[in-house]
Amino acid sequence: MDQNVRFQPLISSIQKVALFETKAKLYLIGSNSQETRFRVLEIDRRAPDLSIYENPNELEKADIRKFVQSRSFTRSISAYGVLGFVKFLESYYLILVTKRTRCAFIGKHIIYTIKDTAMIRVNESSGKQMQPLEQRYLKMFNNVDLNSNFYFSYSYDLTHSLQYNLAPPKFVGSRCDIVRDEPLVWQNRTGEKTTYAFRGVSRERFVWNSFLLKPMGGIVHKDWMLEIIHGFISQSSINIFGRQVYVCLIARRSTRYAGTRFLKRGANFHGDVANEVETEQIVQDGNRKCSFTQLRGSVPSHWSQDVSKMVPKPQIAIDLSDPYGETAGKHYQRLMFHYGAPVIILNLVKTREKRRHESLLSEEMQSTVCYLNQFLPPQQRIRYIDFDMARKSRGKGNVMEKLAKIADTVIQQTGLFYLDDERSQKQTGIVRVNCVDCLDRTNTAQFAIGKCVLAHQLYDLGFLKERKLEFESDCITMLENLYEDHGDTLAMQYGGSQLVHRIKTYRKTAVWASQGNDIMQTLSRYYSNTFSDTEKQHSINLFLGYYIPSKAEVNKTLHIWDLETDFYIHNARFDEITQISSIPLTQWISPFVMNCLPAAVSDENRVVKELIKIHSNDAEIIDYYSNFHYDYKLTSFEEHIDYQLSHQSRNLVPAFRSHFSPFEPIRRMENAGLKNPSLTGQSSTSSTNSSSSDRSDDESESDDEDKGNRNATAASSSNNSSRAEDPVTLSSMFPMTNDIYGFEIQMPKKADMLKYEKYAEINRICSPFGGPARPSSPHQYNRHAAMNESGGLSIQNNEIIVANGPAEQDLQNDVPIPTVSAESIAIYEKYCLLKDTIIQGYRCDPKILEYVNMFA
Repeated sequence: MDQNVRFQPLISSIQKVALFETKAKLYLIGSNSQETRFRVLEIDRRAPDLSIYENPNELEKADIRKFVQSRSFTRSISAYGVLGFVKFLESYYLILVTKRTRCAFIGKHIIYTIKDTAMIRVNESSGKQMQPLEQRYLKMFNNVDLNSNFYFSYSYDLTHSLQYNLAPPKFVGSRCDIVRDEPLVWQNRTGEKTTYAFRGVSRERFVWNSFLLKPMGGIVHKDWMLEIIHGFISQSSINIFGRQVYVCLIARRSTRYAGTRFLKRGANFHGDVANEVETEQIVQDGNRKCSFTQLRGSVPSHWSQDVSKMVPKPQIAIDLSDPYGETAGKHYQRLMFHYGAPVIILNLVKTREKRRHESLLSEEMQSTVCYLNQFLPPQQRIRYIDFDMARKSRGKGNVMEKLAKIADTVIQQTGLFYLDDERSQKQTGIVRVNCVDCLDRTNTAQFAIGKCVLAHQLYDLGFLKERKLEFESDCITMLENLYEDHGDTLAMQYGGSQLVHRIKTYRKTAVWASQGNDIMQTLSRYYSNTFSDTEKQHSINLFLGYYIPSKAEVNKTLHIWDLETDFYIHNARFDEITQISSIPLTQWISPFVMNCLPAAVSDENRVVKELIKIHSNDAEIIDYYSNFHYDYKLTSFEEHIDYQLSHQSRNLVPAFRSHFSPFEPIRRMENAGLKNPSLTGQSSTSSTNSSSSDRSDDESESDDEDKGNRNATAASSSNNSSRAEDPVTLSSMFPMTNDIYGFEIQMPKKADMLKYEKYAEINRICSPFGGPARPSSPHQYNRHAAMNESGGLSIQNNEIIVANGPAEQDLQNDVPIPTVSAESIAIYEKYCLLKDTIIQGYRCDPKILEYVNMFA
């Protein structure tokens, strides 16, 4: 790639929207952040269908002012973007983003989270009351809370990784064929720096409002199309001796085969798995950026759990045999297309049980991987790692150390993405982590990988001497909090409760007070899975457009809430899939993808919609500095992202510390009311009917290990309970100076004390009355009086002499009082008389009067 050619994504010119409403029309006026460029949309409310007209020209502020003043509007709404249109049975509804908040930034690209939305009915009502079915569909659609965990950006593509977004474009046009077309070759022979602006193609898998934007497609300008993702985004900072290094965690939830815990298991026939989330860890230090991407998702086969029986832990069943691994092959081929090779599977499902439950999935997954690897070359084969995390955590087993070794092996095989002005490297491959639910154990394993990745990232940035970070340091505490919030958010979206087994659970450093929260989260998850998940699944299917209501259904008795299953909704092309294909089953990965490995096809063949040559770097469409710094807007400190990051960092720093390195382990007080892990590494609800698949109950243990590990587990529990928090002692709160500064505090010598006492008596000798100062209390010891009785002090030959006192040999080494010259005394007396001479007689030295008159 030529270094003289640079690519910058376009900044959306519509960042503010004003809606003006009349009985006949809806007017949407969109403008850029500085309100210098405007576009107008006109929507006819009396048309039976959605009728949108856009003025093809950009308008100025004066034209918009005349346009608004020439019409009378019933109401107006200010917004920050259009999410799209949706129709149920009667009318279209317009959805606007009315409140937003900055939550992170990548370079000069700002990421916002949606805080509030507005839903406006477009088509004019015919006067009759809204149908009950319309009202029910509207309520079901609003069950998807757009005000939480939805994110967007006007300039950065959140649907792709940082490595993809910084890759050069190779094809232009969304209809191009990357297999047959010739890619672009970027080479500037003139030696001049050239900048191109492009509009990328989003990955529709992660765009949650793609169905809502379809009515606007091909009609309005592309800047109106505001795409949002669902998942989790949070950013924090590491203060490395005053230098801020930012760490951002981005989790993207897939829209394919999306749903709730027990209702969406395994995969569909297209290879889309349930609870598929792409997590990216980005570290940035100025222009230097590095990132690492990992994935979580359900076991890619056809399996389910029967929820008709009111039991906390339904039995796992393999619904459909797939001897040739067609479903899993489609899933792994997609991973290789987007991430490259190798694909590393970290399976955390139990392998040995008394009663076969989770081990069914392990056997299914392992056999499928072994079969598919037969048709791959050795260097491109799928790596399979089986790690029974529930078993390894029992007794004195250190799960985090074992996971750290696995993480280090993973990073050595995949690498990570790094880019600065001098060098760059890419991540080739992906690590895919899964357990049964892909919630508790998966989040802990992803944290272990992220911890190892952060050490590599900081080493590449030059902040570490070795690729290692210790627990209980500010750096790892910050990362642990990010992954805890990350796991809680994803668990709420898929399981209906926060994490039951947390990172501290497997580290065995939790506190007793958190066990109550453990029970509450288990009950919350069980209630959600039993009573509210069905309605939530209907809302997701309706929001994503998998189920589209029509007027033909009004007189029918079968609606979305009457369907026994949504199998055919998520497998719409089931008839086509079951047909015999001309491609042999042994060729489950296409030759085009195979020839590109180990690099990812998507990164090496990036496709963009538009490509524009920019003649000035100050052009508004790529002016990220002005888009990032709002010099024309007054922002409070509480709303500023930098203030929020520093405030979050302050909360992690303890009140006392002897060093300020963020990489050194320190002792900190745990807040028992925030998190809910148990103390022993297994759930405190192990004796109850927990609905979590991560529960380590006795039924799932094997006979041979159960007998030998029960005593060890009990001993480990008692030891961990006593060491959950080290006792606070005086030496721990106030360490010795020799431990911190390298020296010890000792009592002063007798000669030094005599010198100090003599110089302290200068105040008594120089007092105007010549006597000792009176004590403030009758019981206060008066050392002056005691020394006066023994003769007091006198000054002879510029030395302080103790009269009538005991002779001391150390007095020979006394330091003489410095002699003040007559010239210095005269200057001092002149300045002492300065005030009186100026106030009374206005007589003063001429040189001093010059300065007095200067400031008069």
